[in-house]
Amino acid sequence: MSFPKSAPAASRTSLPARTAARLSRMTWVDVVVAAAVLVLLYLALRVGQGTTVRFSTGQDAAVDTDPARLPYDAARSLLRMFAALGLSVVFTFTYAYAAAKSRRLERVLIPALDILQSVPVLAFLTVAVTGFIALFPGSLLGLECAAVFAIFTSQAWNMTFGFYSSLTSLPRELDELSRSFRFTRWMRFWHVEVPAGMIGLVWNGMMSFGGGWFFLVASEAISVNNQKYALPGVGSYAGAAIADGDLGKVGWAIATMAVMVITVNFLFWRPLTAWAEKFKNEQSEATEVQRSVVLDFLRRSHWPELFGRLLRPVGRALSRAGRLLGTDDRPLALGTGRQRTGDLAFAVVAGGLILWGLFDLGHYLYDETGLGVFGEPLLLGLATLARVVVLVAVATVVWVPIGVKIGFSPGLTRIAQPVVQVLASFPANFLFPLVVWLLLRTGLSIDVGGILLMALGAQWYILFNTIAGAMAIPTDLREAMDDLGVRGRQRWRRLIVPGIFPAYVTGGITASGGAWNASIVAEVVTFGGTTLTATGLGAYIARATERGDYPHLLAGVAVMSLYVVALNRLFWRRLYRLAETRYSL
Repeated sequence: MSFPKSAPAASRTSLPARTAARLSRMTWVDVVVAAAVLVLLYLALRVGQGTTVRFSTGQDAAVDTDPARLPYDAARSLLRMFAALGLSVVFTFTYAYAAAKSRRLERVLIPALDILQSVPVLAFLTVAVTGFIALFPGSLLGLECAAVFAIFTSQAWNMTFGFYSSLTSLPRELDELSRSFRFTRWMRFWHVEVPAGMIGLVWNGMMSFGGGWFFLVASEAISVNNQKYALPGVGSYAGAAIADGDLGKVGWAIATMAVMVITVNFLFWRPLTAWAEKFKNEQSEATEVQRSVVLDFLRRSHWPELFGRLLRPVGRALSRAGRLLGTDDRPLALGTGRQRTGDLAFAVVAGGLILWGLFDLGHYLYDETGLGVFGEPLLLGLATLARVVVLVAVATVVWVPIGVKIGFSPGLTRIAQPVVQVLASFPANFLFPLVVWLLLRTGLSIDVGGILLMALGAQWYILFNTIAGAMAIPTDLREAMDDLGVRGRQRWRRLIVPGIFPAYVTGGITASGGAWNASIVAEVVTFGGTTLTATGLGAYIARATERGDYPHLLAGVAVMSLYVVALNRLFWRRLYRLAETRYSL
């Protein structure tokens, strides 16, 4: 008779017993980390309670500008920003993956993304406020959702373009590795594609977060259809102080914003950028890497390992469920006849829906104002287009060399990142008092000064993407160039331009779309009782939004979308194809 062998002692130990043993080895570092997490959760819950209070659409939209309220206002703004960032990450993974994996969907989703990034935040707010208030009647949660949605629309597009670019320019050896081992599509996504695009995703997320700060005033102090809404937050506080012409309170708002940006950078973005270094595709380790005090502290804690072990069964279950999505063994080329038939059917369905939407829009505008409503925004769009072209060209010449310098030097990155993050996150509205004073003092037209305000919200996309592209260049390639003595213009042509080109194209296309969007707040400058208005499409849309003039608002948004899509199709999309076919590492 045979008896089953006794299981090893380690396997006989129950999971709670092993967990208790690890908890007994906890150090003071673990206690500090646990206390910090609990405090953050408590603060989030306390601040979140204010989002569900009663609210009436007819109540006064006055904002309390007592500086003592700024800490609470800052916490409310941060909660909205991180909620929008979470939504943006989910949207990025879903939308970019669908566009990169389906040639037919790509033909619809990428042009649609061009249009979405060109639609002004104010236009989204016009629809979102009404819809969310109806969804949550009598509760402030409706306005909160509208504000989060507005911030989301200023964050998501840049991240989506960046991740789509990384998916379509995946290194060939990683693609062949996934196919050779017959990874499931779930495994390929999480073990190959997300790590390959992680550096760009983190830096684009940081830039998108800054874009959310830029439109914070418009998101928290909402004026739609002659009705004013306001939420507690730094944006609404600054908007009220600017409207009152109170420079002292504007200064308090600026100081609060700077503290928020630096704190978030130290506690969140700096650890993420240092952690993302491990995803660099290189064969030799860099002599100098980015460091983060917070990340080093977390690595000394036992909590990450403990939670990793506890969540491992969940990861295995998801991996098994991911097998339903199939393996990564699809043929590189489909049959010509089958491909053409599918393309034709897809084109008929998608084209029919688009034509139906355009016909319905044209019919509405024809009944309301006539199709001549497009004439004025088309002409005004030329003025805004000129500002966008000048801005992107100057930003490229100025920021690409600086971004490469920062990306190649981890030591310089540690110094420059918080500075750049503060500058990129600075809302143009906060500078309105200075801009009004400067323009009135110098006699400079707002038509020219508006370019500077637009640059505050757009130029940073080029800088951040250039930094991410430079950081992603493998260290062994740079060392090889050093050994061969390749310097100056030859180094730029052989290494730097090919290495950063896909990231730069992403930065350029989002900077262009961001400049159009920034024109909404840059072409109409108000401080106290003085208002300066530039000639342009942004000012046209801002006026229509404030009056609740939906026909002119729709016409302005449609024309802006037309300009952005045409610019992307004729210029940026060709550079995208060049990046995919020639400049992928």
